[in-house]
Amino acid sequence: MEKAADAFRTISEVAEELDVPQHVLRFWETRFSQIRPMKRGGGRRYYRVNDVDLLKGIRALLYGKGYTIKGVQRIIKERGVSHLADIGRGQEHHGDSEPASDQPKAVSPTVSRTNPPKLNGEVASTEQIQPAGLTDVQKEELKLAYADLSAAKRILAGEKKT
Repeated sequence: MEKAADAFRTISEVAEELDVPQHVLRFWETRFSQIRPMKRGGGRRYYRVNDVDLLKGIRALLYGKGYTIKGVQRIIKERGVSHLADIGRGQEHHGDSEPASDQPKAVSPTVSRTNPPKLNGEVASTEQIQPAGLTDVQKEELKLAYADLSAAKRILAGEKKT
């Protein structure tokens, strides 16, 4: 029997619809305060239509576009919950095709051995050329990713946040 479009959904129904495990939905509730399912006796969760749309938007950005949790939180802060719910309903806005500053592009230092650069008019040897390393943005993204992974590890290990 098919549910009405505006009916509440259980966590198992939402998990199946989004193709994510239930524990991922519970984890997202800890990271996105905007997700507020109704809770009934025994802690059973019932998701409203707006909650499901928001979860679909979160999933689309995390899994489809490659955003981090911090990046999605930033989008919610800058553009609002309705923007993410629109994405979840398939009404993607212009400008969402690429994670703007959320995912820095990978840069690998390369050195041309055929035409080495000149330093003060002299040809530099490859030993004198140092790779640029990570940018500050890349370093910050790595720190945020590490924090997310550490939090997930603690949750999976059953630890409480300190």
